[in-house]
Amino acid sequence: MSDPQLFSPFRLGALDLRNRIVMAPMTRARSTQPGDVPNALNAQYYAQRAGAGLIVSEATQISPQGKGYSFTPGIHSEAQVAGWRQVTDAVHAAGGRIFLQLWHVGRMSHPDFHDGALPVAPSALPFDGAVWMVDPATGQGGMVACPTPRALEPEEIAAIVDDFRAAARRAMRAGFDGVEIHGANGYLIDQFLRTSSNTRSDGYGGSRENRLRFFKEVVDAVAAEVGPERTGVRVAPFLTARGMACPDILPTLIEAARHLDAAGVAYLHLVEADWDDAPQFERRFREAVRAAYRGAVIVAGKYDRARADAILDDGLADLVAFGRPFIANPDLPRRLREGLPLADYDGASLFGGDAQGYTSYPASAAA
Repeated sequence: MSDPQLFSPFRLGALDLRNRIVMAPMTRARSTQPGDVPNALNAQYYAQRAGAGLIVSEATQISPQGKGYSFTPGIHSEAQVAGWRQVTDAVHAAGGRIFLQLWHVGRMSHPDFHDGALPVAPSALPFDGAVWMVDPATGQGGMVACPTPRALEPEEIAAIVDDFRAAARRAMRAGFDGVEIHGANGYLIDQFLRTSSNTRSDGYGGSRENRLRFFKEVVDAVAAEVGPERTGVRVAPFLTARGMACPDILPTLIEAARHLDAAGVAYLHLVEADWDDAPQFERRFREAVRAAYRGAVIVAGKYDRARADAILDDGLADLVAFGRPFIANPDLPRRLREGLPLADYDGASLFGGDAQGYTSYPASAAA
């Protein structure tokens, strides 16, 4: 009898994956300070979870301007490249595959990260958003409200596209198997796509085509740098939080999927709304994505073994990403396959801190 699809090998772009389980990107805020440098503890954490067919790293800022949370790692300095090399070496030694998620937060930031300067965005609009920040006086972290950002000038937009390209190049030097462009969750690329956050009147705003321009430029720049077969993109179609409710976002993302298809990128990663009263992820949208994009589709959002098997069997996805279950279950693929119980994570240790609640979770001792 053949394996269930979730545990069967899969060819993703240039890579052969051992299974169809993806470790979703999760911010854990444990880079070395100052400098936002990945470290040996991060390497241990990712290597523990190398049983996934693919790991997508935590969101990683492409430039100092792209930062929005304390202790998140970057990929814009040589020290960061060297730090990430520890991570990729450890994952590869454990038989895993890993992509780096490229991140510019846009307006989801705070002046304290930018020497007092305002965060940037497509448009200078107030919105309801907060970021996690550590108070240097107390060392304690907490959520801090984001201010109204300033609007980017056209020449600044071109420079950010170059920052994405340069970050992708550094990621490959750091040993990653590919990169994922973060176009989800209300960050900069997502901000350009939505009428609720983009009210520009130039070539980057207004019409659907104009709102897609920045997205397309980033995708094309990154794919040209590392190869489309080593490029993925993450989007969040049904996000409404952070001032992102947009009546045109679903047709906009179908157009985005057509561009990804033409560009030949390896995968499209769909973030499903995973809070308790979230809207349902519509089947007709999934089918429209399949019609527009012939590459691999990854889905993420409160999946368990049964839901993962069902969507793979239905043909609406090729891989399934798991986030929170990977926190306390470093051997999650084995536990899913063998029906072993899943451990619960400690919410107090999600962001910042040391090995406790990070690399301290053991693999299952069950036979």
